[in-house]
Amino acid sequence: MIEIELDGKKVEISEGSMVMHAADKAGTYIPHFCYHKKLSIAANCRMCLVDVEKMPKPMPACATPVTQGMIVRTKSDKAIKAQKSVMEFLLINHPLDCPICDQGGECQLQDLAVGYGGTASRYEEEKRVVFHKDVGPLISMEEMSRCIHCTRCVRFGQEVAGVMELGMSHRGEHAEIETFIGQSVDSELSGNMVDICPVGALTSKPFRYSARTWELSRRKSVSPHDSTGSNLIVQVKNNKVMRVVPLENEAVNECWIADRDRFSYESLNGDERLTAPMLKQGGEWKTVDWQTALEYVANGLKQIKNDHGAQSIGALVSPHSTLEELYLAGNLVRGLGSQNIDYRLRNAEFEVSTQARYLGTSIASLSHLERVLVVGSNLRKDHPLFAQRIRQSVKLGCQVNVLNAKSADWAMPLANVSLAPATGWVQALANIAAAVAAEKGVTAPVAGTASAEAKTIAASLLGGERKAILLGNAAAHHAKASSLLALANWIGEQTGATVGYLTEAANTVGAQVAGALPGAGGQNAGQMLAGGLKAVVLLNTEPAFDSATGAQALDKAEMVVTLSPFKANMDISDVLLPIAPFTETAGTFVNAEGRVQSFHAVVRPAGEARPAWKVIRVLANLLGVAGFDFESAQDVLAAMHKENGSVPEFVPQARLGNSTSASIDLAPAAGEPAVAAIYQLDGMVRRATSLQLTADARSTQTQQSAQEALA
Repeated sequence: MIEIELDGKKVEISEGSMVMHAADKAGTYIPHFCYHKKLSIAANCRMCLVDVEKMPKPMPACATPVTQGMIVRTKSDKAIKAQKSVMEFLLINHPLDCPICDQGGECQLQDLAVGYGGTASRYEEEKRVVFHKDVGPLISMEEMSRCIHCTRCVRFGQEVAGVMELGMSHRGEHAEIETFIGQSVDSELSGNMVDICPVGALTSKPFRYSARTWELSRRKSVSPHDSTGSNLIVQVKNNKVMRVVPLENEAVNECWIADRDRFSYESLNGDERLTAPMLKQGGEWKTVDWQTALEYVANGLKQIKNDHGAQSIGALVSPHSTLEELYLAGNLVRGLGSQNIDYRLRNAEFEVSTQARYLGTSIASLSHLERVLVVGSNLRKDHPLFAQRIRQSVKLGCQVNVLNAKSADWAMPLANVSLAPATGWVQALANIAAAVAAEKGVTAPVAGTASAEAKTIAASLLGGERKAILLGNAAAHHAKASSLLALANWIGEQTGATVGYLTEAANTVGAQVAGALPGAGGQNAGQMLAGGLKAVVLLNTEPAFDSATGAQALDKAEMVVTLSPFKANMDISDVLLPIAPFTETAGTFVNAEGRVQSFHAVVRPAGEARPAWKVIRVLANLLGVAGFDFESAQDVLAAMHKENGSVPEFVPQARLGNSTSASIDLAPAAGEPAVAAIYQLDGMVRRATSLQLTADARSTQTQQSAQEALA
């Protein structure tokens, strides 16, 4: 540690740190634009000039290393004069358009100009003009004349997103930030560039000119999409979600969010919102009141139970639903005498486990791995923020090994890539196990061939200290998922690696904890989707998009009830009940590491929509099912954890685990695993207009069109 004096105070800081780091530690603010704690040091704005004793000129705090006994003054006349001179320089070419700038009210340049800018400019020459650029549906570069060339956006793409999509061309007053050869910005993390831009050069295209920042109420929430459980600030005006930005949580999403977390809110205000109950009568949909709709459902379920027995009733539920909704849905089905409930709509194998499958390690630890093997995942698109963390590990020397069906650009160097059709993944993993066994002189769990490819992956896994084997969405949905897990566990034991699932949805772990799984004698999702029921309740899911087999067989059911925020499943449903999305209800998600995160509604439900837990409670009361006397979502959560006495921050470790007693079957698996594309994951992202205009979405649509043409 090194001790320096900063504005008369002694500060201890590690060797190699910069003056800016010491100031952060001491709680001293130094004005800056180009410096960002998550990005490399550029030192190109010079706003952070400070007075360092024995230095003839002011020095940039972000790029000046600390030395023992250094004396730094951040508020001396010398420092203030230098900072004011830099501000004058920055404003020479800056347009005077604060009144119409979307960044107004949260602009660093505007804020610092108040403290360090002059009351008038000495320059009367014409200001430069930079022409706007079209870089896609998410980011607006309409006012690039505002750019101060801090290069935060360039460094973010290169260092965090892993793709240098923006760069600086030309020099001096002709310098511009742009994509090259007319390319668009297509990173799945691109929206973060808007957050880190200190001026109004990069703005959100969907949000642009829709509200002033000071008009917005800011409310905390949690992302309902992938299993990161990103913490959000949802910004609201007149009971309408206007914008979503990250809430910093270093242990979960740091200060970033994925584009689907940021822009999926568009669907909440779209034309496909279901705002009143609807019944299908004579083949036509008619809007009805809640009493009529709920009595129709209750009477229908009673009739089907009487005619066909309780086991003819079941529920297919989404792992994007809240913990409370899933818990009550399970209690309702079981209260009717059925055991048919399942969230595993995309699975091909339905192993029975007493513990919830989870990541097997903490999310934060992904940033410090030394070796990793990822099986069955396009990590960058399936879990953008997990990929970002592993990208950090790679910069520190981590070796990433991949077993997948197709090669993909992960925007990071990969040590070894083993490509094999999904039908052969068990054998490919057995070959890696055989190579590990040969290297360690132990017996392999099953027969395998230690090929050269398998040996290089095995050698990688046997090196290093901090290691993980991560099973992706395709591995979880695989027809031989339990065999893959058994092999992964054996390799993990031999190499010292943790083993876990990346887990697909916001509440995949929570669905297991809530008991949204079939009980003894109950049908799993595959059996229910194959037409094994007379009455089906669909909670927040669209089997045509969210399942491995589609919704065709559900036509055999006598009654299909859909609870959804959107006009979904209209071809197969008899009743549509409008429920509130995550912004309009209180609830809880459990992320991949088992972290329990509760949130509140940020706006009132649209139209006649109601929180799903309330709808299920009323249905249970109409059906005469006991134990549904809850007054709030918090009451439901407390009932789930009554044995603990309180709601824990993490799911108890005893309830989490990835062990399996399944035997390893080397026979080729049948069929390809069902995996959702990045902007097809759930009903919200599928209906977000701007996300569906991105390059990733257009690529998915092209592939689907080609498959339909071949069918």
